[in-house]
Amino acid sequence: MTHTRTRTPRLAVVIAAASVMLATTIMGAASADAADDPSYPPGTEPSASAPVEVDGNDPDLKLVDGATLAKAKVLDIKTVIEDEAGEERREDTNTDVKFALQAEVLFAKDSAKLSSRAKARIAAIAEEIKAQNATKVRVFGFTDNLGSSAHGDVLSRQRASAVHGVLDDELGDSNITYEVRGYGEQYPIADNSTEAGRKKNRRVEVSFPRTES
Repeated sequence: MTHTRTRTPRLAVVIAAASVMLATTIMGAASADAADDPSYPPGTEPSASAPVEVDGNDPDLKLVDGATLAKAKVLDIKTVIEDEAGEERREDTNTDVKFALQAEVLFAKDSAKLSSRAKARIAAIAEEIKAQNATKVRVFGFTDNLGSSAHGDVLSRQRASAVHGVLDDELGDSNITYEVRGYGEQYPIADNSTEAGRKKNRRVEVSFPRTES
């Protein structure tokens, strides 16, 4: 895996990451959701299709005597754009778009009531869902590891439900299906031993498929 970081004149942080997955491997998890039946945890489901078969005996490959081809792999390119304050993060892969909003942008401390500023942010995400003509949207809530795990499970689900409510109102499309889950402290994206890390882990993610090109 390689990571490159560049800074734009507008001080946005752009991270390009490439993750390689064996074509014959299905990535999953045994962890159960706090609110519903188990599903693929966020970011671990398979995304890219199997590669084209390559004939290892094809003379055009010009392999060294005795050499053999390694197992075929799929390269899944991920582009991440995060604002300077880290409040909002967008991830694009070849198949999906994901937005992550820090809880402080959306809610007061230990609350699931959205602010007016939060609703404007969510409305912007709704516009992107429309642009991608997505018919399946996932809304996942997460917390840090402070407090009890049970409280985090409930709060993260309530926050995901609040974001889902605004998206549903903005989109007004009965053809869209939603998966709404609260994962609590599971699947942190930063170190919970620091407040800066915990702040990143307190988030709501909205993801949906990209338009096929």
